[in-house]
Amino acid sequence: MEIAIINTPIGLLEIKGTISGLSSVLFLDEDQTISTKIPPVLQETVSQLNAYFKGDLDTFTVTLQPQGTDFQKTVWSKLQEIPFGKTTSYLQIAKRLGYPKVIRAAASANGKNPISIIIPCHRVIGSDGSLTGYAGGLHRKKWLLAHESLAKQGSLF
Repeated sequence: MEIAIINTPIGLLEIKGTISGLSSVLFLDEDQTISTKIPPVLQETVSQLNAYFKGDLDTFTVTLQPQGTDFQKTVWSKLQEIPFGKTTSYLQIAKRLGYPKVIRAAASANGKNPISIIIPCHRVIGSDGSLTGYAGGLHRKKWLLAHESLAKQGSLF
């Protein structure tokens, strides 16, 4: 397992993966040493994340290998279907799974997403439009949604 720590506009990210794929992208709340050399298996992920934060990328193409239950993986797959710059609710995710009564289970799986940003769990909000929990912190969720909204709209001038 290779690890890299990068700095982003919303804090440090710890990236883990192997030649088989990316296993986690998680926010760090404590100070860590930023990687001076990115392992080759993580270079494309870092490149794509940097492009995302610059507003030059809206679709990630790295190979993902998240670890979780079959149900969690199914939820994470549904999260990847949420278009850039759009949001959905936990209820809509549950309906897309074909089981509208599994809202809490879908919300729990969403909260356990190990690949932040790339599997866009930040795009899931409450049915009333409220910003609900986010493992990376609500301030980051708000920033990510604003970033995607601005990137999608583009500049007027």
